[in-house]
Amino acid sequence: MKIYEDKSYFGWDGDNGVGEMLIQQIIDGMKTATCSFKILYEEQELEEVFGRKGKIVTVFNNEEEPRCNIRILDIFETTFGNPDMRLVRGEGDGEDIERFQKDHCIAWYNTVKDKDLTDDTIFIVELFELVEVME
Repeated sequence: MKIYEDKSYFGWDGDNGVGEMLIQQIIDGMKTATCSFKILYEEQELEEVFGRKGKIVTVFNNEEEPRCNIRILDIFETTFGNPDMRLVRGEGDGEDIERFQKDHCIAWYNTVKDKDLTDDTIFIVELFELVEVME
């Protein structure tokens, strides 16, 4: 299994297993999208993220262990209040926008508690497909 130059990390110290759960959802084919707040990126970082389209990326857990490789299919912006359905479906929420919003409010509470999460909050979305699982 090859480890690629482009990397994506799922999980953080003290995440109570959320990162591993998300990685398992990728491996099981349930998760095909991820997103983050646009305001957390510097301009150069945004250019790098958008430059990943079509590339294979190695997914690591919070312990720096490679878990799988994914191919980035598309990258785009969407808002919290009117999320692109590709993101909602890719996060495993089917057609349920309210469930997507509720789940992400809970998951991101510590990230956004000092900021306003509004309908206009912009996300950077990465759509992907699983390429291979690390053994």
